[in-house]
Amino acid sequence: MSDFDLVVRGNIVGPDAVTQDGWIAIRDGSVAARGRSSETSPPAGRETVDARGMWVLPGVVDGQVHSGSQANQEGLGWASRAAAAGGVTVMVDMPYDDPEPVASRPQLDAKIAEVERDCHVDVALYGTLNDKHGLQAAAGLIEGGVCAFKFSTFEATPGRFPRVEEDVLYEAFRLIGPSGLACGVHNQMQELTRKNVNRMIEAGDTGWDAFMRAHTPLIENLATALIYEIGAETGARAHAVHVSTSRGFEICNMFRSAGHKASIETCVQYLMLNHEEHTRRFGAKTKHFPPIRPKSEVDLLWTHIAKNECTFVSSDHVSWGLERKQNPNVFKNSSGGPGLETLLPAFWTGCEQHGVAPEMVARQLCLGPAKHFLLHDRKGHLDVGADADLVLLKPERYAFDPSTSLSAVKWSSFEGMEMTVKVEATWCRGALAYQAGSGIKNKAGWGTFLRPTSQIA
Repeated sequence: MSDFDLVVRGNIVGPDAVTQDGWIAIRDGSVAARGRSSETSPPAGRETVDARGMWVLPGVVDGQVHSGSQANQEGLGWASRAAAAGGVTVMVDMPYDDPEPVASRPQLDAKIAEVERDCHVDVALYGTLNDKHGLQAAAGLIEGGVCAFKFSTFEATPGRFPRVEEDVLYEAFRLIGPSGLACGVHNQMQELTRKNVNRMIEAGDTGWDAFMRAHTPLIENLATALIYEIGAETGARAHAVHVSTSRGFEICNMFRSAGHKASIETCVQYLMLNHEEHTRRFGAKTKHFPPIRPKSEVDLLWTHIAKNECTFVSSDHVSWGLERKQNPNVFKNSSGGPGLETLLPAFWTGCEQHGVAPEMVARQLCLGPAKHFLLHDRKGHLDVGADADLVLLKPERYAFDPSTSLSAVKWSSFEGMEMTVKVEATWCRGALAYQAGSGIKNKAGWGTFLRPTSQIA
């Protein structure tokens, strides 16, 4: 009788090396043993998967998911189906739910209950602070298990997604800092944004290319510097949640070099989409905060990825219906788009195109976010003792077709993009969650709520 529940054989991708023709043995939902077939024959398992010629990665940790931004549309459970199909075994969900953000302990507890009732993969949760519940709510949210806090320097939606002014942001950082949790901030200067947008609307300049021109690099870079300076003043872990400019990485590097706790995130759309090609083709479907940049800026971002200067790469997933993306006035459309199923294949494809090794995928999508959210004792890697979160990737060229998506919507700004790998299977804590051709394999409620447990790396 085998000692192992499952043995998977394939090319195992870690953050530092690829084990060609390696194997992983799983028992009771954890990695129990691993090796290289040329050195040690794979052991017997009650179930075996021979995936030689395919890639085996740790489950992806998507550090920026917005599953609740529109009431009665998607929700955590539905999003978790798309996550499993995309090789994502941990969703880190943002707090800006409709109609109210998660800014108190009772709201957090209610969301935890939703995770444990509806989800197919594991979930960690951001919290935020607002005027309604006050800064004093931070202690209850920390005790309740949030993995980070999120704020914004721009009011995206009154009440649900408010602007936090600089003096309040300072106090929030000061309160949260001792917990070791990161303070993530949406990096956008409100006054400059509104001046530009109002001026362009008055001039009737509202076409497909107007949004990028209204949201200049200066609007983003000033906010990024502000975030890191407040972190330096308070000693908190300051995190810019979606950086689309090379200058943003330069600013982060300045604060890191000075010894401050600065971290930085970009999203896969800023690496794989560009203004000239994709925004021209898809219009408001590519509308994000910050905007999709010109190809010259995209190329610069890849230099920072290649140098391992990014903390992690995320999707910024939100499943807006197309009715919110079709106004001829680009400024009247919602920002964001679905991304859970494209994060891994698109980023892998981009790394191949730019000569970046597969190990960088494991760093940016797996170990990096797991460390950032203090989950890396069991997540983000396939060391012995870790949770058996695995993704099987098949090398295959195909055009991405969103009509087959498991998300709440069937559109994508990645439509038609040629990918070089396809998710064949996803395991969450040793249980098969998704299999290509047959869909979701586990039941709602398999996913668990994750509390931060690791020390800061």
